Amino acid sequence: MIARFPCLLLIPTLMMAHPDHGAVPGAEVNAAVTTGNGEWTYEAVPGWGVLPDGKQIGPTHGSVLVGPDRNIYLSTDSEMSIIVWEPDGRFVKTIAPECQGFHAMQLREEGGRTVIYGAQNNGNGNSVRQTKGLPPTPFRVCKIDLDGKILMEIPNAATGGVTGGWNGLTAVTVAPDGAVFAAMGYGSQLIHKFDATGRLLKTFGRKGNGDGQFNTCHGLTIDTRFGAPRLLVADRENRRLCHLDLEGNWIGVHASNLRRPCSFSWRGGNLAVAELEARVVILDKTGTPVAFLGDNPDRTQWANFGVPPEQQHLGIFTAPHGIAFAENGDLYVQDWNQTGRVTKLRKK
Repeated sequence: MIARFPCLLLIPTLMMAHPDHGAVPGAEVNAAVTTGNGEWTYEAVPGWGVLPDGKQIGPTHGSVLVGPDRNIYLSTDSEMSIIVWEPDGRFVKTIAPECQGFHAMQLREEGGRTVIYGAQNNGNGNSVRQTKGLPPTPFRVCKIDLDGKILMEIPNAATGGVTGGWNGLTAVTVAPDGAVFAAMGYGSQLIHKFDATGRLLKTFGRKGNGDGQFNTCHGLTIDTRFGAPRLLVADRENRRLCHLDLEGNWIGVHASNLRRPCSFSWRGGNLAVAELEARVVILDKTGTPVAFLGDNPDRTQWANFGVPPEQQHLGIFTAPHGIAFAENGDLYVQDWNQTGRVTKLRKK
């Protein structure tokens, strides 16, 4: 479970978004809102991602990607599973109903086509399904194409009886050689490594706050900025990002004093981090913050799943959980939210 209490702010804010304070909070805003600083200045786009017939997205506790087709893929815990929009916010379709509840996703080019790896852990969605008499969705890693066709899965049984198994599956990433890493951030704090066929190779990590230990290993990505590829872990409740080599050996802490980091997206040598406590931070190669986006001055909304649409401010986040850069530098942010929320930040 995700804790829902405000925590001490440890990094000073450089600049927050400035909504039109003459408007009613949560009311329709027709003018873009500016957030960020310097080269990381953005406009939050009003009314982006509206669904047909005014339908709500439903619970968002997942991820967002930008595909090579420039379309935006948003995973949800709702029956729409993965929603696809064009860059201008026009709804395209929904895909992969069997993959409802992808908590994390990663794009990868394989054999001349683009695929999505997803970590399926559908807590909120399963509650909805159970009320309708439907069976729960599985806890697994899935590989799908951009039309939602399942190409491969790594089921719970693939963990070979390792303590914890898929319990609490939160994250997945794929190394350049095809090795698949999956984190149990809501459970054992183990990270499993598989080969490209889904065969378990090894398991590492444990609960704690020391070297090689995690307290909610929530996000994973591969960091290629330092020579040999590294595994970068969002160690959420320890408020830090950690580096390990691809054999699971501890390298060190890359960034600390963060506001509960959840997931990442790369742009050149810089990293955008979705922080659950109501902010996005941009880090340089040294792990130093260079910009803050959408910082929320209302601490009652930090990491708050229940903030209703009428209390949400354009350009101000409540609980960033998923994040993705587009090729042109635009940024898409998914908040953890009961009715669903995604924001497009247009690069200025």
